Amino acid sequence: MRIFSFLFLGLLMVSSPSYATKEKRLTPMELQAIQSREFEVSKEMAFGAVMTVIQDLGYTVESADLISGFVTAVSLTQDKTNFLQAIVGTSASGNTIMTVFLMEMPNGMTKIRLNFVNSNSVSTENGRASRRDQSILDPAVYNNAWERIDEALFVMGALADTSTPTGPAASAKPSAPAQNGNANPRDTHSSGSKPAPESTEGRVRNNEVEADGGVK
Repeated sequence: MRIFSFLFLGLLMVSSPSYATKEKRLTPMELQAIQSREFEVSKEMAFGAVMTVIQDLGYTVESADLISGFVTAVSLTQDKTNFLQAIVGTSASGNTIMTVFLMEMPNGMTKIRLNFVNSNSVSTENGRASRRDQSILDPAVYNNAWERIDEALFVMGALADTSTPTGPAASAKPSAPAQNGNANPRDTHSSGSKPAPESTEGRVRNNEVEADGGVK
């Protein structure tokens, strides 16, 4: 019985806030430096790239809205129960929460801000539960996400270029219809138009020829 008491006391000491690892403090500028990037693409294109990367990382999208630019996703929950917790009947689990904010800048670029948070939950056999969230400040985690977003944007841009028709066939303009002044006289006559009336001088000359009995 005394062994279990010592084990339980050790568990409390390990899980106590005074023994917990202190969260690294960063200035707002340092935090933005690792969490924010600007891309020379539209907000719609950046949104599609972010959604692709979230699924590639194995996260499940909980909410996403293009207008507001907010996206929330969570990873699969993992069992994190250690040996001491298992002895005293305590279970622990945790997952990672990812939030994204996309904002269209006045210069036409799109700013993306990422935030990763580790969420740990502990529950005892008597039903008591607690949760502790801690921000992930490791630059390597964010650099991995930025590289994947760059790759997704590159692929989307390449697909957009291949879908756009190019070459002489795409730039050729349809020929203009023929004008009435260039129409073939035969076509004009066959379409029902009347011949031009004979001039007065021509009628007089014909009458003189008929009166003389023909040209000698």
